[in-house]
Parts: sequence; C-alpha cells; structure tokens
Amino acid sequence: MNENFLHYVWVNRKLPFLNLQTTSGECLEILEYGQYLQLSGPDIFNAKIKIGNQVWAGNIEIHVKSSDWYLHQHEKDKAYETIILHVVWEYDTPIFRKDNSEIPTLELRNRVDEALIQNYTNLLRKKTWINCENSIGTIEPFIFSKWKEALVLERLVRKATEIEFRLSQTANNWEQVFFENLAKGFGLNTNGSVFHEMAKQLTYHVVRKERSDISHIEALFFGMLNLLQSNCEEEYFKELQFKWNYFKVKYKLSECSGFEVAFFKHRPDNFPTIRLAQLAQLLVQYPNLFDLIIQTKNIETIKHILKVSINDYWNTHYSFCKPSVKKNKKISNAFIDLILINTIIPVKFAYERYLGKQDFEYLLDNFREIPAESNTIINHFKNFNIEIKSSFDSQALIQLKNEFCNKNRCLSCAIGLQIVKK
Repeated sequence: MNENFLHYVWVNRKLPFLNLQTTSGECLEILEYGQYLQLSGPDIFNAKIKIGNQVWAGNIEIHVKSSDWYLHQHEKDKAYETIILHVVWEYDTPIFRKDNSEIPTLELRNRVDEALIQNYTNLLRKKTWINCENSIGTIEPFIFSKWKEALVLERLVRKATEIEFRLSQTANNWEQVFFENLAKGFGLNTNGSVFHEMAKQLTYHVVRKERSDISHIEALFFGMLNLLQSNCEEEYFKELQFKWNYFKVKYKLSECSGFEVAFFKHRPDNFPTIRLAQLAQLLVQYPNLFDLIIQTKNIETIKHILKVSINDYWNTHYSFCKPSVKKNKKISNAFIDLILINTIIPVKFAYERYLGKQDFEYLLDNFREIPAESNTIINHFKNFNIEIKSSFDSQALIQLKNEFCNKNRCLSCAIGLQIVKK
C-alpha cells in the first residue's frame, strides 16, 4: 500500500458513504472532501466533516500508517495544527495535538473495494517495460485520443517554459533565443548542447552583422567550436582560419572551452561539420528567418524554407581536408521533420503564449502532418498494438513514457485511472 493510492481513493470518493466511523467509534460523515492541491503541508485543504453532532472545517492528512505522523515529524510543524481528520490505511497508534486532544482518525483498511485494490496492485506489478503494458492496448480510443492531446500540450508547455526562462535572461530577444534553439536542434542529441552553448556565446547580434557572406558565418561557427585548429593546407580551410582569427579580435570572441563536438557513431550526413554548414546557409539565405517562421502557419511552406542547399565546399567534403565523392547535401526531409518537432513548433507555441493567445489547434494539426519519429520508445509502444500515425502520437507517447510511466505516476494518468476503474 502507498499514499498515492490512498490519495486516489479519497479524491475520487471510493469509500462507502454510510456507516463511517472513527477509530474511537464515533459516527463520521464527510460533508466536503476538500481540495487535493499537491502543495507543501496537509494533503487535503478546506474539507468539512461531521463527527457525532459536531461539524468541523479544516484540513486532512493521509498516511499509510497513523504512526507516519510522528515519522514525518508533523507534530513539530505549525502547518498541521489545522488537521481535523487523519486518514490512514492502518491505525497503529493514536495521534495527539499540542493540547493533548486526540486527532480523529479514519482507518481505510477493510473499507475499500477489494477489486479496486487488486486492479491497482496488478497495474503496479513489475512488468518488462511499463506497468500497463498488458492493458494499454485495450483502452477506449476516445479516452486515449483526449489523453494524447493533453500529453502533447504538456510537452509543449514544458519546452515553452524553458524558452520563456531564457527570454527573461535576454531581455525578450526572440531572435537570439530562436537562434540558440535552432542551433540545438541542428546538433541533435549528441551535439545539441554544444551547438546551443556556441550560439549563446557567439550571439545572434554577431551573426546578423556577418551573414552577408557564408564563409564569415562558417568561420564563426567552426572557430567557436575548435574545428579550425589543425594544420590543414586546403585553401578554404586557411581562409576560414584567417577570418576566425580576425573575428576573435573584432568581436572579442574565444573558442568554447570544455566542449567538444562528437563525430563518433554518426553517419557522415549527420557529421557536425555538415549540420553547422547547413545551419549557416539557412541563416544567410533568410536574413529574417525568425519573422518568416513565426508568420508562416502552413507546414509545407516551412519545410520548403528549411530545405536549403549547402556551400559548394561541403558537397565534396564531410570533414576538413578529407575530400569525398561529390554529393548535394541538401537538408533531408527526415531531418527537417525533427527540426519542426523539436524546435519550430515549440518556439511558435511559446511565441503564441507570449502574445497571450489561446488557440494552439493549428500547431497540434502541424504535428499531425509530420510523420512519427522512430526511436526505442515508439518501437516499444508499437509492440503493444498502439496506433502511431504521426508525430502527434509519437510526441504524446514520449511524454507519457518519460513523465508518467518512468515515474510510476499511474494514478495521474488517464490510462492508469481507466485500468484501475475496470
């Protein structure tokens, strides 16, 4: 037994309404169940009960055992002086207020439906991957659909909150924050944090000044990330080295210390050199990229904007001074989808919130137009006969796994609640 289940029983009123008694044998009637705010202090606020002929208004505390009151040292905390009822699974000791009056206690053991307990126990019984893996495929489509929408919005809110925090540090400089998030997206999981730090230290102010020449932006990117320090004799490499040394003095820049870009285990098309060159080309080709992205609601138009070519040097290279067979390394559709999912849509969502707008349906529709990601989490859910049509589904399932399944928050999950009800 755990407190999460007891909270569920209380909040959802899974108790018999008649013949309730305190552990001292007094008749108990619950007039108002109160509010479960999940704040510090008592579990339930503003409840109202009747014990005998006396009506009490105040807060309620819930524990597995009544002795947990002393284990948690509530007797020393003023926040618990307003407790009118102690709800426990097992009554093993009386609890007293400072004036030595006993706090009334309701013991839930033998009062909760056995089927409810069994369903909850079965749900939390150890499985191979998630608690509900044997039942999730049976959830009614309508319930699952509404829950996925809530999960996608929750994921967007989390990302928007991070963006809003960074805005507060940059005097609401949207172009700077967009540049940082775009750089992070181009770095993917492996180099995302490195590219993000580069963008923060370089600043979009410098990029804006130098974006008339693609070699200037590449010199800045590669120089910041310590990729121009070899003894390569190629003409283009030396040109970038020369420009970087000039920009270091002009803008008082220095290489990012403590960061190293990763090439290992990347396919050549995902090498950090290629992704940086593509990002540079995008910023040069569209001087007002942020405004363009924000104003464009059509997802196919945004895809067209992002599908830029690359500097000719990189069509015959994956790394400096190592020529390769010529290949046009235009940004692929699959990579554009990742940028849309992880960068463009979250930034647009944060910007809509910034403007005080509440209509996010078109952004959810954007997710529905983008193919689902393919990763370990999504492949696992497919094994449970979960239909995954688009990134709307995959984003919802990633949020579900990371924020609910991994944390055993089954009683905060629409799927878990449905299984327990059954």
